[in-house]
Amino acid sequence: MFNKIIYTLFVTIGAINFLHLVMYLVGANLYDIKQLRSQRLSVKAKLRKLRKPLVSVIIPAHNEELTIVRCLDSVRRSTYRKIEVIVHNDRSTDATARILRDYKKKYKKFNLRVINRRINVGKGAGVNFAIKRYSKGELIMTLDADCILHAEAVKNAVKYFADERIVGVAANVRIMDSSSILGLLQKFEHLIGYRSKKFYTMTNSEFIVGGVASTYRRTAMEAVNYYDTDTQTEDIGLSMKLVARGNRDTRIIYASDVLAMTEGVQTFEALLIQRYRWKLGMFQNLFKHLNLFGNLDKKYSKTLTMYRIPMAFLSELMLLVQPLILTYVLFLSIQMQTTMLFFGAYVTITLYIMLSIFPDEHSTFKRKLSMTAYAPILYFVFYIMDLVQIISIFRVLRRPSKIMLKSETGGSWISPKRSGQVATF
Repeated sequence: MFNKIIYTLFVTIGAINFLHLVMYLVGANLYDIKQLRSQRLSVKAKLRKLRKPLVSVIIPAHNEELTIVRCLDSVRRSTYRKIEVIVHNDRSTDATARILRDYKKKYKKFNLRVINRRINVGKGAGVNFAIKRYSKGELIMTLDADCILHAEAVKNAVKYFADERIVGVAANVRIMDSSSILGLLQKFEHLIGYRSKKFYTMTNSEFIVGGVASTYRRTAMEAVNYYDTDTQTEDIGLSMKLVARGNRDTRIIYASDVLAMTEGVQTFEALLIQRYRWKLGMFQNLFKHLNLFGNLDKKYSKTLTMYRIPMAFLSELMLLVQPLILTYVLFLSIQMQTTMLFFGAYVTITLYIMLSIFPDEHSTFKRKLSMTAYAPILYFVFYIMDLVQIISIFRVLRRPSKIMLKSETGGSWISPKRSGQVATF
């Protein structure tokens, strides 16, 4: 009986995962075709139609002496000139304040405002303060201080707002190159994960927008009272609040041509901290918006309420039983003296990785070939991330009061360790 249950779980989870891989591939390719067609209407034409709005780029910073100049340089080189940049320096104790002061003196024509706070108010509260008190832009873009923005990113983000239905645009975030296994893992995780967002855009089921280079209409942010400060992921909280108002008349989309780079975390310990925070924030925001689960209200797309939101819960459950399934598959393989079960999974994932690399519109052919060389080992490397995710889930479930927002989770923040490496697109 036990073997039958485990076998049924194995087959069911395998079928769901395989179906998702197919949907992601098809959805991403349809997205790419749509993008090629839309390019007939040039960026300049869309900007003329829109009337160039002022874009406020908000950069929250805490102890960012290694990366803040790199970040500001990338924004300053933007081809879209109607920008104001506001750095919220959240009580940095390193040289961040001095570096910002010197930068402002050096580039006097650069529209930069620096807010130095004497208390560490937290990332969400700091961004809200900068937007409400100092920003004037019709569009708001947030950018982490360790990020590098592509020169065309702001211009490309702005063009999507020619469609009045669009209230938020998620950027295409890449991880900077690293020679470590941890860096490699994060790089491919982002590459594959962000390609799946093309499918979510095509099916109008996107509800997660990260904080890196995300862009919103100011009026939409005002309507939901900006970022929440009571969860661990204020960025996901904002996008979910917007979606909760309805995603048929207004939409959040992913934009593959809004490019940004960010540093991966430098240590395994830092990765555990990061993923726990992400996982807790996701559960907190899903709990806040439980009403979206299976909601048949006509203001929501069925792909959001009947598929994407339920899958957000189901995927966590599937991840929890994965060690049991993996152990069972190993047992069967030994008992049947065959490696076909493992081999089938290995081939499927490896092919999917390769099919995610080669269609990438932002990599040269030479770079794609070099990335493909890693594909044969990534199936095993990804088990590291599975382990991290499972540990994160158990840590979150140990404190249900935090999920239900009955205990404090907001407040001050600490930036992870940075490498300050040089990176280019």
